[in-house]
Amino acid sequence: MADLLVLGIETTCDETSAAVVARSPSGASDIRSNVIRSQVEIHSPYGGVVPEIAARAHVEILDHVIAEAMRQANADYSELSGIAAAAGPGLIGGVIVGLTTAKAIALAAKKPLVAVNHLEAHALTARLTDGVAFPYLLLLVSGGHTQLLAVEDVGRYTRLGTTLDDAVGEAFDKVAKMLSLPYPGGPQVEAQAKLGYAGRFAFPRPMLGRREPDFSLSGLKTAVRLEADRLAPLSDDDVADLCASFQAAVVDVIADRVRAGARAFRDRLGRGPTALVAAGGVAANAMIRETLVKVAAELNTRFALPTPALCTDNGAMIAWAGAERLSRGMRDRLDISPRARWPLDPHAAAAAHARA
Repeated sequence: MADLLVLGIETTCDETSAAVVARSPSGASDIRSNVIRSQVEIHSPYGGVVPEIAARAHVEILDHVIAEAMRQANADYSELSGIAAAAGPGLIGGVIVGLTTAKAIALAAKKPLVAVNHLEAHALTARLTDGVAFPYLLLLVSGGHTQLLAVEDVGRYTRLGTTLDDAVGEAFDKVAKMLSLPYPGGPQVEAQAKLGYAGRFAFPRPMLGRREPDFSLSGLKTAVRLEADRLAPLSDDDVADLCASFQAAVVDVIADRVRAGARAFRDRLGRGPTALVAAGGVAANAMIRETLVKVAAELNTRFALPTPALCTDNGAMIAWAGAERLSRGMRDRLDISPRARWPLDPHAAAAAHARA
């Protein structure tokens, strides 16, 4: 069997990306190209992503990004094994742009289409970068998602825990906004935390000690806002200490919730995970990363974290997920629809469909 060579397209939020990735029959990977164009400068004046502006930006640049990815990979469309695109979840305007473009290429080049769940792409990235074997425990932490998942195989995922309110990245961004820090907020909070004293404010650690591995961050976010209002106007030291104390609380919560997730993993699968894997943009936070290394050691398992460029949204993870699915004979019809919501766990997906 020959290597699979897949073009991947990512347009679910504010990164326009395309990549070409190869997968050998043994599962070895080779990233031939991974072109990413961020829209941070476009959205900065608004303090967050504006969906209509994001979709328009994808339309304007996606063709150029794909052409550059193919050029860097020194690949021709005739050599591709398939075309993969993120079909959701995400901002629906952007998802439509990427999926429609992938359909057009697949039709013109007479290649299979793979409609990739964006969350699945994050879930499988550790196999692209570290060759992690199934089954493993995944902590997905991003601006829109905070979940603990048992990753049993391609297409087989069990959601062990999720956030009951804000995602971790969303909480970082909201704290940044209330402290008047620039967009994007997460890296700004982390930078300020390095300058502050984490012991100044005794912020709550929601859900700490609970057996079910769920998250809740709205109470912590409210505690930060109340303290900031009490101290206003804020000095530079106040901002740094608030960020440090907030980040320390989040790190404690994540560590405790991952331990609970590992217990749930064992209860479900009757064994421990082959690895603790982190994915999503927030996983690039240095303090969170260092804490997860320690938790993995406690669990007597390895820790796998993709490079920062592969933690955030990118075409390589879409291409790899497409290759993983193609290797198992999975492909999609050209009439498949884009989805704003698309839970990874099949039981959660069924529940969401029933509510629709």
